[in-house]
Amino acid sequence: MHKAPQTYKEYHGQIDEALHDQQLRKTLDKYAVTYRENRAKVMRDIDEKGLIHAIAEFKDEAAAHMDELYEQFKREAEKRGVHVHLAKDAAEANQIISDIGKKYNVKRIVKSKSMTAEETQLNHKLEADGFIVDESDLGEYIIQLRHETPSHMVMPAIHLSRYQVADDFSKVTKVKQDPDIDRLVKVARVQLRRKFIQADMGISGCNFAIAENGAVTTVTNEGNARMTETMPRVHTVLVGLDKLVRSIDDAMIALQILPRNGTAQRLTSYVSWMCGAGPCASAPEGRKIMHVVFLDNGRREIAKDPLFHQIFRCVRCGACTNVCPVFRLIGGHKMGYIYIGAIGLILTYFYHGKDKAKVLCQNCVGCEACKNVCSGGIDLPRLNREIRSRLVSDKDDKNAMGSLMNAVMTNRKMFHTLLKFASKAQRPFTGGTQFQRHLPMMFMKHHDFKALPAVADKAFRDVFAQYKPKVLNPVMRVAIFAGCAQDFIYPEHLIAACKVLEAKKVAVDFPMEQTCCGLPLDMMGQRKGVQKVAIQNIKAFANGNYDYIVCLCASCCSTLKKHYAEFLESNGGISEAAVKAFSEKVVDFSTLCREKLGMTADDFTKIDEKVTFHASCHQCRALEAAQHSRDLIAAAADYVPCFEEEVCCGFGGTYSVKFPEISAELLRKKLKNVADTNATRIVMDCPGCVMQIKGGVEKNHMGIRVSHLAELLAERVKR
Repeated sequence: MHKAPQTYKEYHGQIDEALHDQQLRKTLDKYAVTYRENRAKVMRDIDEKGLIHAIAEFKDEAAAHMDELYEQFKREAEKRGVHVHLAKDAAEANQIISDIGKKYNVKRIVKSKSMTAEETQLNHKLEADGFIVDESDLGEYIIQLRHETPSHMVMPAIHLSRYQVADDFSKVTKVKQDPDIDRLVKVARVQLRRKFIQADMGISGCNFAIAENGAVTTVTNEGNARMTETMPRVHTVLVGLDKLVRSIDDAMIALQILPRNGTAQRLTSYVSWMCGAGPCASAPEGRKIMHVVFLDNGRREIAKDPLFHQIFRCVRCGACTNVCPVFRLIGGHKMGYIYIGAIGLILTYFYHGKDKAKVLCQNCVGCEACKNVCSGGIDLPRLNREIRSRLVSDKDDKNAMGSLMNAVMTNRKMFHTLLKFASKAQRPFTGGTQFQRHLPMMFMKHHDFKALPAVADKAFRDVFAQYKPKVLNPVMRVAIFAGCAQDFIYPEHLIAACKVLEAKKVAVDFPMEQTCCGLPLDMMGQRKGVQKVAIQNIKAFANGNYDYIVCLCASCCSTLKKHYAEFLESNGGISEAAVKAFSEKVVDFSTLCREKLGMTADDFTKIDEKVTFHASCHQCRALEAAQHSRDLIAAAADYVPCFEEEVCCGFGGTYSVKFPEISAELLRKKLKNVADTNATRIVMDCPGCVMQIKGGVEKNHMGIRVSHLAELLAERVKR
């Protein structure tokens, strides 16, 4: 059992170890690419969004009636000869199962498919009580030999190579094994068959517990689960209360998406339904001895939580892990405790405690790739942010950087004064360029993988009057929300936007009372600070009578449009109507240009310059607006698609400060893909991504121009 990191220093050491594991990196990198391609193929023949909505509905309904469904399941299962138990916590569940083994004089146990058994650490208890316990799923068997825990909920040994497995099997068989996959599977089959034959009890997990008939279901790609469930005379199922569903029809809905999302298959090799204690020749009365142990471990309380009850929509497909750029680099052992990936960070907090979650939950870049593929439509990024906020509120996360940021950024005048002071104080370090070139190493520690930007000599707010479009009879009136990066570091992005909007006869305003969107504070768990700046911003734009509030930062836009209502829910400082009115007017720049202004190739003088594109995380997922940018680039230049265009560049705001080593690797991948396009320019819609990619391009002397979309359009728009 690996330990959850207790300090950032300890965690950075673990991360460095994973980043230097070339075999791990190669394996996970290959899987990430093939999974995404194959998933896209198998999703084409179903209504993905419709199924996700249906799963969310029936799982929410089941969570709301958890106790009722348990009682119904118990009645129906007992009618069919099954013994049903309810354990309040992990220790009680383990004791119940151990007692079952003792009651029936069990010596050897074979196990299959149970992350819940990992949650309770069942094997440790059973082995301590004298039972011989063997895992039977191939991946679980391999990691048991290595005394490891699963690194993925669906593919527990995905972190290992065939060479490592061959070495492990050589030790077990006392015969040198070749690293041939087919041969290794045959070796495992021989070893495991003996264990099935010798076993007195089989322990399995459960994907769905069907209340209407007391049936349990397992979804697998190996026959081992069926062997575990049928061959031994005793079968015990360990299942969380969250796996209860009303009917087989509900389970059938989930089965249409679970395999597609989990392993990019239309259906797994085996779907087993066990309804009652069936015939068994090895049992005393010719009938299987069957027990089902339900685990609470906090589930009943979570089901009542108005926000976190949605975690029970999870069908354990592992898709959130498959698409996570952080998992792809460091693997599951460094991105979870028992449960892995985005859902694992949240489950760790509830099932295993704040002390094990407080550091791990910080390692989310906020790219929303997990939310985008979740089988149950769980808002995983929001839940993880909420956990950070709770840790800060409960004083379990004593992060000095977050507290300092909160003190400064909630005071707009102080914040802006400090930024203006920085523009003057930095001059010895910039050499008159856009980059900090001569910072002492104490300021560059772990961040020398990219050139850091200089604060602009003049903020956009100080030059807006000079560039404000002079328009007679405007077609619409918009206000610019700048955000701190474009106001104080990249004012040229907003100046370019003014030129484009002026060409389309749009009147532009810039409310001076606006400040940071609040996302950096939210990433640090500073929820009260987020609420303060959100209210400041809404009030700043309240009396302008604007058609739209345009934002040139996808991250800011997503925060303003999608999250302000969430942040300010039940906040007495501002009305719900005011929040809604504000958020509904917010629009990203590419959507404003394409949808609201109807800009096409006719609006631009096209050039032959080869331009590629990076789709920032919030633009392509939260806002679903990346195609607008592609269309606009193609209208103004020669658009060249980039491999993994929508994969995170590694910035993530404060994430790159907290985890620079991961940020650096994500950037390295992005820069390689950009270089492979042979484009002379890369365009994006987010100043944070500009900061990351431009800094990397400068550091590596790549000679590629890095621009915001507005800059490209301003150069080519017809006036």
